[in-house]
Amino acid sequence: MPREIIQLQCGDCKDKNYSTTKNKKTTTGRLEFSKFCRKCRKHTSHKEVK
Repeated sequence: MPREIIQLQCGDCKDKNYSTTKNKKTTTGRLEFSKFCRKCRKHTSHKEVK
């Protein structure tokens, strides 16, 4: 299947807060979103981890 489940990790505290799916055939790079981190209690950059 082309869609894979990935984890999003906070850039500040390194906590894995979110999971999402991505199409590996069309999106080859790593995803990065601005999401709310409950541990940091603010919006931070969340990047894709393996």
